[in-house]
Amino acid sequence: MSTTYNGWTNYATWRVNLEIFDGMSSVEICGDLDDPYKVGKVLREYAEEIIEPSAKGLALDYAMAFLADVDWEEIATHLIGVEA
Repeated sequence: MSTTYNGWTNYATWRVNLEIFDGMSSVEICGDLDDPYKVGKVLREYAEEIIEPSAKGLALDYAMAFLADVDWEEIATHLIGVEA
């Protein structure tokens, strides 16, 4: 059984990329960074900053648990590759 989703590591990675980062470039968010690990850290912080003001209590807990399943380096590599 495959654990991938639409070509991504998992559903959370696919969904976060689609809903938050689709159409964006890593340069818009991270400037000149091109290391997938560092870009991934910035992407995670960016997503958390979007979610935290709009969610509270249990909803915030669930949202953060969902973000914990995201492969941030995979999204970073994708965004860096789109620019190449």
